[in-house]
Amino acid sequence: MISGRHRRAIFFTVLGICLVAATVTLNIGWLLINWREGILIVFGSIFFLIIIAGVVVNTIFLVREIRRNEQHDSFINAVTHELKTPVASIRLHLQTLEMRELDETKRREFYRVMLQDSERLMHTIDQVLRAGATGSILRRTARTRLDLGEIARECVELARTRFQLGAEALEYVERTPQAIVLGDSDELKAAVWNLIDNAVKYSQGAPKIRVELQELENQRVAVRVTDNGVGISPAELKRIFKRFYRIPASVAVRTKGTGLGLFIVRSVARKHGGRAFAESAGQGHGSTFTLMLPSAPASA
Repeated sequence: MISGRHRRAIFFTVLGICLVAATVTLNIGWLLINWREGILIVFGSIFFLIIIAGVVVNTIFLVREIRRNEQHDSFINAVTHELKTPVASIRLHLQTLEMRELDETKRREFYRVMLQDSERLMHTIDQVLRAGATGSILRRTARTRLDLGEIARECVELARTRFQLGAEALEYVERTPQAIVLGDSDELKAAVWNLIDNAVKYSQGAPKIRVELQELENQRVAVRVTDNGVGISPAELKRIFKRFYRIPASVAVRTKGTGLGLFIVRSVARKHGGRAFAESAGQGHGSTFTLMLPSAPASA
């Protein structure tokens, strides 16, 4: 038994098919009768569609170029600030040392501050140079067998010293006795360090960071860095690894940086046959960054 709703659905379906068939028949008949005008209309329609497609593609590339220019300007401003601030600080301390007689304690404090500023300056320069080197697909580096766990431990100890963090603030866990990979030592250290540095920068309040070395299936190993930071919205998870990109949030604006750290991580991962990705439950819920690399084959 066919209900009234089904009858109406069948009626309007058949009516739609008949209308489409009638339209196609009328158009084909009109083209056959007026084939000369029809050819002009067909070619005109094709050219019109090509022009529309060109306008759409041009608009898409124009919007992307505008966004790229905005990110480039933001990068220039960030790098200028990162270069100018430590230089101005070092100059001010040197002028003070030159013009005033200070006791030994004060002099040592000034030397410590200038050393920190110089390290910050060198770090910024190194980030810019490394971003250009790792981002180039033409640059090839010699690869050796490396213990990823040793690299991770070295970066964790450096972060504890530089940021003055205790074991409870920066925890390191090894879930595999050995994680051997083929790669460049400097590039892998830069990748792991940038993950830890990023976690410290975007932590909320007292940092609570966990660095974990883990062996995965399919002959892969991973370094995971989990923080209690500002978190990342789903829309930003794929964008944060782009060159010059920084999260457009109030906390991100106050955070120092050039927007190259995560780009370096992704570039190093790709050059070593791996991948880098981020996970987060959303803003305010922290995030986890993973550097995944293939394990080195067993040596003969």
